[in-house]
Amino acid sequence: MEMKFSGHFSYGKLIRFTLPSVIMMIFTSIYGVVDGIFVSNFVGKTPFAAINLIWPVAMILGAVGFMIGTGGCALVSKIMGEGDKEKANEVFSMLIYVSMVIGIVLAILGFIFMRPIAILLGAEGDMVDDAAMYGRVLSVALPFFLLQNEFQSFLVAAEKPKLGLLITVAAGLTNIVLDPFLIIVLNKDLAGAAWATAISQMVGGFIPLMYFILSKKSILRLGKASFDSGALIKTCINGSSEMMTNISMSLVSMLYNFQLLKMAGENGVAAYGVIMYVNFIFVAAFIGYSVGSAPIVSFNYGAGNTDELKSLFKKSMTIILVAGILMTILGFWLASPLSHIFVGYDKDLLEMTKRGFYIYTLSFLISGFNIYGSAFFTALNDGLVSAIISFLRTLLFQVVAVMVLPIFFELDGIWYAVIMAEMLALMVTVGFLITKRRKYRY
Repeated sequence: MEMKFSGHFSYGKLIRFTLPSVIMMIFTSIYGVVDGIFVSNFVGKTPFAAINLIWPVAMILGAVGFMIGTGGCALVSKIMGEGDKEKANEVFSMLIYVSMVIGIVLAILGFIFMRPIAILLGAEGDMVDDAAMYGRVLSVALPFFLLQNEFQSFLVAAEKPKLGLLITVAAGLTNIVLDPFLIIVLNKDLAGAAWATAISQMVGGFIPLMYFILSKKSILRLGKASFDSGALIKTCINGSSEMMTNISMSLVSMLYNFQLLKMAGENGVAAYGVIMYVNFIFVAAFIGYSVGSAPIVSFNYGAGNTDELKSLFKKSMTIILVAGILMTILGFWLASPLSHIFVGYDKDLLEMTKRGFYIYTLSFLISGFNIYGSAFFTALNDGLVSAIISFLRTLLFQVVAVMVLPIFFELDGIWYAVIMAEMLALMVTVGFLITKRRKYRY
């Protein structure tokens, strides 16, 4: 039986409700990591670096899905909290249809311009061909990737987080099975890894699409919808922080790679790729909790349940604190074995990766509060504050840090950059949480 948004959420009920979203996001990150492991160990260091160079571009193109998913989920959940289920379904349907069109347009543009983008990012020689090919294959699946990102949020809004988890597991297993089959058995090398990822994204987008079309029991269903510019604008503004987060993280990753190419060459890009793969898994837990709890916040805000809103906020802060401490300890413990899994074949690269990993892990103590803070304001339909936190955390503070700190700490400065950025962003997040308490009564 699925839990409802209404009623009191104890720690146990809150964790049970959000756990499928947490596992879903972690699993999504893990099956993305599978490509890196197989490519690094069975194809080579240069193709592995090429993936890490071009992956941020794919994430930028897919960021529209995160924007519509999180912004639309907050809006649709708020409308349901106000008691208008018919309007909620109309807005939901309209958003999905719009994203399909956007996905097709972006896929075409990505396919055409992927090679010049790879060159612009600093790729040379074989890395240009590898990066362009990998990016173009992912462009084919881009419309489904957008839908996959959106449905992760909308399945929670439909009170079906467990179904979202099952779909994500199915997509992940598709990638995990296809990677060794295409790369090793069929000897497709990097192209095999690209198609394994693309097909898994198609699975992740197609199955929930069919569910919302065919299910007669879902509280959200795809049906007739008229274009509602007001709802679309509200969704885009409200979800702009999540889109900004993904675009900013991708742009910053490009900058990190550019700096690392200058300071450490191909090894630097490969080491950063390993750290980012693992970082995605850890951060996914915070994102999953934020995605899973956001509709509850939106529903209670729309229904005017201020006591429950206060309770949700306090419990979430406690959960984030405990999770951050545990993740930091786990990160230190796993730094060496995980580095060996990816790059154990190269001693110098291994040592560089391990040192960067140890430093980067400290950011987990802080990042959860900033991620949840931004998502919390999105859930309250305050897209502006959410966007400011995301912009400062994922772009401005990181750009400044990664440009300045290497001057004083050389290569270590690149690893320290994320810690400084998260600390500065935490000051901003706490400031907004304090000043906005009276307005939203949490």
